[in-house]
Amino acid sequence: MPKIPRIIIYVLMIGGCFALIPPLVFARMRATPSPNAPIHIFWDMDLQPKYKTQAPNPLFADQRAMRPLVQGAVARGESYVDTHLYEGVVNGQWATTLPTSISLDETTLNRGQQRFNIYCSACHGYAGFGDGAVNQRAMELVANANGPVNGTQWVAAKSLHDDTTRNQSMGQLFNTVTHGIRNMAGYGSQISVPDRWAIVAYVKALQFSQDAGSAGARVAGASN
Repeated sequence: MPKIPRIIIYVLMIGGCFALIPPLVFARMRATPSPNAPIHIFWDMDLQPKYKTQAPNPLFADQRAMRPLVQGAVARGESYVDTHLYEGVVNGQWATTLPTSISLDETTLNRGQQRFNIYCSACHGYAGFGDGAVNQRAMELVANANGPVNGTQWVAAKSLHDDTTRNQSMGQLFNTVTHGIRNMAGYGSQISVPDRWAIVAYVKALQFSQDAGSAGARVAGASN
C-alpha cells in the first residue's frame, strides 16, 4: 500500500479544522443573545418606531412612555351617555329602578344569583347576612388573641338586610358593586354591567325575602 504524503495529511487536518468552524459559529450564535435585530426578509411590522411598556421617553417631562388617559377623553363606542345604565344615576339622583335594557325577570334573577354566589357570597354569605366563609374565618383569626394572627385586621362583612343597606336604592347598590365602599373593593373590572345590575336585582330579592311584610306594607301604602 503506497504511503500517503505527509503534506496531504497536513492539508486534510487543516481542512477538517476549518470545516468545524461553521458548526461552532452556529452553536455560539444560538447560545448567546445578540443585541442586534435578526434578519427580516418579510418585515410584517415586526420592527416599528415605538416605545414599549415601561420604557423611558425623553419627549415628556416625566420621562415616561406610558401616558395617563387624557381627562375627559372618550373612546369610540364607549361614550357611556346612559348614566342610568353605567352609573346608576338618573337626573343626578340614585336610580330606583333597573335600566330599560335590563329586564326584571327570572332569567335576570337567576343570573344575579349565580354571579352573587361567585363574587359576593364568600364574604356576605349566600343569604346576605354577612356570614360568608371568608368573613367567618377572618373574624376567627382576629378574635384568636392567643394564636399567631400575624397582625391580621378585618372589617366584618356587612349584612345586606340591615336598615342602612336595605333602604339603599338600586342605583346606589350598583355604585357599590362597581366602585366598592370603605374596605370593600369594587368589581367594575371583573363583572360586566348587565351582570352587576343582575346582582343588584338579586340582592333586592334577597332583602324582600326577609322583609316581605314591611316591604309589602310600604308598597300598599304607596299604592293608596
